[in-house]
Formats: sequence, C-alpha cells, structure tokens
Amino acid sequence: MENAATRPPSGEQWSIAAAGHEAVIVEVGGGLRAYRHDGVDYLDGYGVDELCPGGAGQVLAPWPNRIRDGAYEFGGRPLRLTLTEPTRHNAIHGLVNWVPWRLVERSDDSVTVGYDLPPHPGYPWALRLLTRWSVGPGGLRVEPEATNVGPEPCPFGWSTHPYLRLPGVAVDDLRLRVPGRSRVLVDGRLLPIGIAPVAGTECDYTTPRRIGPAVLDTAFGDVIRDADGGSSVTLTAPDDSAAVRVWADPAFGWWQVFTGDTLDGERHRRSVAVEPMTCPPDAFRSGRDVITLEPGQTWRGAWGIRPGA
Repeated sequence: MENAATRPPSGEQWSIAAAGHEAVIVEVGGGLRAYRHDGVDYLDGYGVDELCPGGAGQVLAPWPNRIRDGAYEFGGRPLRLTLTEPTRHNAIHGLVNWVPWRLVERSDDSVTVGYDLPPHPGYPWALRLLTRWSVGPGGLRVEPEATNVGPEPCPFGWSTHPYLRLPGVAVDDLRLRVPGRSRVLVDGRLLPIGIAPVAGTECDYTTPRRIGPAVLDTAFGDVIRDADGGSSVTLTAPDDSAAVRVWADPAFGWWQVFTGDTLDGERHRRSVAVEPMTCPPDAFRSGRDVITLEPGQTWRGAWGIRPGA
C-alpha cells in the first residue's frame, strides 16, 4: 500500500497496453504521463517521481490556453478567474490540471477517469468530466466528454497538452505538417490581436517542412479537414525513417503547436507540444468557437496519437 512518503507526485498510475502500444494515465490532472510503441517513446512525458513539467499530457478544461486578465462575460454576467499565469496576468489552461481524477473503469487496454468540477467564483458552473484512454492497433485513442450538471448554460472548451518527439531527432530537424490555413497573431502576453492567413509566410506548414530555428507557440485555425471531417498534425524525421501523428475528430477546429522554447533545463526545445483545441486562445472573451453547454447537455470528442505518417 502506498503511503505519503512513496506516493508519486502525479498520484495513482494506471498502465494500459495492447498490440505493442503502452500508455500511463495519472490521477493528478487525469492526464497522460507516458506513451510508447514497441519500446519507442513518442511522448516526452515525465518520470513517476517527477512533478508534471510544462503541462505535459495535462487535460485543459473548461478552457484551453489563456484568458486575458482572467476576465470575461457570459450571459451578461461579468466574471473573473484566478490569474494562474501571473507574470502575464492571464488565467491559463482551465481548472482541472492539478486536481485528483477518480478511476471509473479499467481493463488491460483502457482506462476511464472522471472528475466532478464544482462551481468556482470565476466559473460558477458544475461539470462532470470523463476521459476514456485506450490503446490498440491504431495507437492511442482518447475520448473526452463533459456534461453540464447545473441548472444554467455554461461556456466550455477542451484541449490536451502532449509533447511529442522522435528519438534521436532534434526539434530543428523535424518536418512539421499543420493543417491550418490561418494562425492567431499574439502580443507580448501571448494573447490574440488578430488572425492572418499562413499562405506564403514562414508559418505555412500545410505541407511538411523543417522546423529549423522557428520559435512556435502558435494557434492554427481554418483547418484542412480529412475525408472524415477530422484533421491531423504530423512530425517526421528528415529521412522519413520515423513519424508520429496526432489526430482529432471534427469536434476540434484548432491546433496549438509549441516548440518548448520557454521551458527550462533539459526540456528546453526538446520536443513539440501538439494540442488539439476546440477553441482558440482567449475564446471566453471573443466568443470564437466557444461551446455553450445547456443544462444536462454532454459534449464529446475524440483524438489520438499513432506512430507513422
């Protein structure tokens, strides 16, 4: 039995495996700590004895990214969130990344975790959150859902924050494809000031190209959809010897790509965060692609990671 001295910083660890794919889901934040296939780590995760660094693998809800000054309005009501990024005076990445999620269901190849978000002073609505993580021949599959269990409509957004890497390939040498025809322009606080097309610019990754010295902490929108309505981001080795793909279903219309330049120590620019998002930064203020959940309504989505392009 675990005691206070031996309990990992990320809490309980739930391992799943099938078809050569393995993943570890954690209690604190209900996120992803490790993912590998045939012994190759494609996720730049963290050790069982480490505190989760840089949001690695965390679930970002009920909003992703930043909210300017933590202030917004919904239903004519002004609201103010705690500034969880005080150096930039922003509220960032939601309310559930450091809370303990509970085990709902588990098998050899899947685990479902949940968290009941109570009303907060800056987000006075109750949500029931569930995430099913599973592995199989197609890689890692993630199925999040959120239900408004309160009496009033509420705003909602979702993302997850995995860092991807290809063993032995530096970030500069990775070839990146992002299916976004536009990008969000940001100010010094990394908050939106506009949207611009990427065609003909250094931010056009609609066809794969080397990242090189580019510094990215960028939201891409106006996504190029696959035949099934979803979209995907790929990272490929220079010689095409390895690749990893992050895919998302039609519930996700934005991608955030972060090359880790603001991370400290050995994690600095070591991997690339590829985040499927339902809405862009500062969406609670702009209203852009914010989901309004009516009382009793459930939102569902799906995304995943698989080796190969």
